[in-house]
Amino acid sequence: MIYTITLNPSIDYILAMDRLEPGSLNRSTHETVLPGGKGINVSRVLKRLDIDSTVLGFGGGFTGRYIEEYLRKEGISSRLVPVDGLSRINVKIMADQETEINANGPDIQRADLEKLLQTVAGLTSGDVLVLAGSIPASIPKTFYQTIAETIQGKDVRLVVDAEKNLLEPVLDYRPFLIKPNHHELGQIFQATIKTVEEAVYYGKKLLERGVQNVIVSMAEQGSVLLNEQGVWQATVPKGELKSSVGAGDSTVAGFLAGIERGYSLEKSFQLANAAGSATAFSIGLCTKDQVEQLFDQVKVKRIM
Repeated sequence: MIYTITLNPSIDYILAMDRLEPGSLNRSTHETVLPGGKGINVSRVLKRLDIDSTVLGFGGGFTGRYIEEYLRKEGISSRLVPVDGLSRINVKIMADQETEINANGPDIQRADLEKLLQTVAGLTSGDVLVLAGSIPASIPKTFYQTIAETIQGKDVRLVVDAEKNLLEPVLDYRPFLIKPNHHELGQIFQATIKTVEEAVYYGKKLLERGVQNVIVSMAEQGSVLLNEQGVWQATVPKGELKSSVGAGDSTVAGFLAGIERGYSLEKSFQLANAAGSATAFSIGLCTKDQVEQLFDQVKVKRIM
């Protein structure tokens, strides 16, 4: 089973309008209300690719219940630890320019963390655990490392998609997959990465740290997959970029879906790029049909 952890899930309240005028009354043309959070996005895309997963994390109040109910209607299992306070509501305004207002979310207590860790400790051989996104201020910044320690020796595949200060402490636990973009990879090594060759150079340093698979997204240059078997580059299919929100999460979901289907690493990488591109070409997360339409357009070649 694949488990995704979202430590600070949200309701994303998306307002579309022609123009935002600060200091005056604005009216939206339409609204969309969705569960948000990187781990939740991974689970939602996995479901659209016919792969089951379970969402873990924390849920508070009526907003937490809404998130769980929304996932239930999509056929996605969730086990959110109930906490005091409300799960956050993030407001995203899609106008002449995009504006986001993100809330802090509830305070997570030590007892809440222990309940989540008890669930994580129950994972068994063959399971996959995805750690994605930021950590709320009320949770120790070392919590990803604590989770990695909890599953150490259990033969659980660990996937991490997070910023430098959260990612680096878990590299020594030999994660199965990490997925930085070229900017994030550069931040890890205090370097500027502009070319595929530079991405490969620094990506190999992560392999030396014990990471099993590294996917580096390179915008219009496609993406690169590195592991002990070699290095592959994938092209970007043709399409209009509409929103980058959720594209990285969709890439992770596509790769894991391929692995669950029994695909080779190369074909899983192809599916990952099709899913990421399909979301980038959409407002919202990709659909299965969109991914299938782009799959053959993604060309993967071995470069090392």
